[in-house]
Amino acid sequence: MDSPADVLGRGAALLRALAAAEPDGAGTTAVARAASLPRATAHRLLTSLQAEGLADRDLATGHWLLGPELFLLGTAAAARYDVTGQAQPHVLRLARTTGESAFYSVRRGDETVCLLREDGSFPIRSHVLHEGARFPLGVVSAGLVVLAHLPDAEVEAYLDRSDLAAEHGPAHAPGPLRERIAQVRRDGWALNPGLIVEGSWGMAAAVFDASGRPVGALTLTGIESRFAPARRPDLGALLLHEAHALTRATT
Repeated sequence: MDSPADVLGRGAALLRALAAAEPDGAGTTAVARAASLPRATAHRLLTSLQAEGLADRDLATGHWLLGPELFLLGTAAAARYDVTGQAQPHVLRLARTTGESAFYSVRRGDETVCLLREDGSFPIRSHVLHEGARFPLGVVSAGLVVLAHLPDAEVEAYLDRSDLAAEHGPAHAPGPLRERIAQVRRDGWALNPGLIVEGSWGMAAAVFDASGRPVGALTLTGIESRFAPARRPDLGALLLHEAHALTRATT
């Protein structure tokens, strides 16, 4: 029999999988795969979560979605944890200044989670990031810039316990990833040259807490032609300026 801790851990994994599947949701098999659970176990736990209002199911599609009770819980927790109000002016300024889509993501354990998005005036969008999207550290520009600003010992421990290449391709193997980390440390900002979706590029700068640890990232994304080499230093400087300003505002 599963211990209460096992059940809670599996339920949390399912909720994270549902968050990643928003806004359209996903079927039981896809949610189970994302949570690394057997399908029967996932279905049993999803049904229990639905009974508590933590999950919901679209009767037309059969897709599972986050439930209404999570909105109420999130509202209660917002006073302690919500940083989007402080981040929003910086994200909006980046979008208006550059014309690109701008984002704020936060670190949660071994992942970054996108909390905020503002679209700029350029009509072609990149859709890799969206509110609620989660990526492992080292993946997309936000995850890369956060990882690069961790101490070497933590970086190596993370690479030892992760297999990013299996899911995200050989460019995320430890060797190439270490090279990109070194480049981030030289530049101050991170570049994702279309490694997740071909032609969809991104740049990010880290936001820090009072102790100097990376807690999140501001990101710009767009099509490849908008991130030409001649433009990158200007975009990097804008990202660093806003990231430093947000760090000062939150510490």
